[in-house]
Amino acid sequence: MTVLVGTSSGVFELTGDVAKPDPSFGAREASALVLGDGEVWAVADRRSLVRLDAAGTWTDVARTDELEITCALPTPDGLLVGTEEAHLLRLDDDHAVAPLESFEAVEGRDAWYTPWGGPPAVRSMAVDLAGRIHANLHVGGIPRSTDAGASWEPTIDIDADVHQVIAHPSAPDVVLAAGAVGLALSQDGGASWRIEREGLHATYARAVAVSRETVLLSVSSGRRGGDAAVYRAALGPSLYLQKCTDGLPEWFDGNIDSGWLVAAGSEVAFGTGGGEVYVSDNEGEHWKRAAEGLPAIRALCFA
Repeated sequence: MTVLVGTSSGVFELTGDVAKPDPSFGAREASALVLGDGEVWAVADRRSLVRLDAAGTWTDVARTDELEITCALPTPDGLLVGTEEAHLLRLDDDHAVAPLESFEAVEGRDAWYTPWGGPPAVRSMAVDLAGRIHANLHVGGIPRSTDAGASWEPTIDIDADVHQVIAHPSAPDVVLAAGAVGLALSQDGGASWRIEREGLHATYARAVAVSRETVLLSVSSGRRGGDAAVYRAALGPSLYLQKCTDGLPEWFDGNIDSGWLVAAGSEVAFGTGGGEVYVSDNEGEHWKRAAEGLPAIRALCFA
């Protein structure tokens, strides 16, 4: 299976232990990568939406000049686009992006913030198998929509400081999130959440992925990183998160950030601030370093 690695200087295709730059993307920053409905989308230079076509070539589809793009989400009703300043856009059939006005009316929006005092942003998004859309605000909780984006309701305490939300690939009602409080888990489609942190050396989590019935979580000592590690646990009524050690250094510098930890089936991969990529073919039990010396990593995606 190929891992696409978005970096500060283009997209690399990692197959086995070989990482090759994709010339069709160019040397632009690839700050987000997402797979949905058989298509891979990227955010280039935080302004352009780029799609990988059937021929394996990256093609620019749309651009925003007023707002920086933070993330994208393919849904049955079209591509949703998250931005800085906490807005959502939707890509229409004419490849134009238009504001999703319903998102401007989310209850509690005035309380959204960032720790450094700037405007909040849509940091990540997920759509579960029941069609509910979950938008992770930093910092503003996880508003969800049960009607394809026509309306939104707040969920989870905004001070959980969520950094990434994902939906379980096969369980329709399971949604997971990584936040400053640890792992947040919902088993009712985001209506309610419980926090799991048993076994962690620290609670500051930045990335989350699901490999079959194993949840993987990246944790560090705080916002600036340090003592970063990946943990894993079998999904169940209660979780005990165990640090992944086989094939990995004891600790990583910085953070293993949101979007840098991904899974598909039993395959798992994550990137580091030092330009390395580690892979596992058994749900994160054993790891090997598959790439090093890459430009600064921004996102990973299986394709």
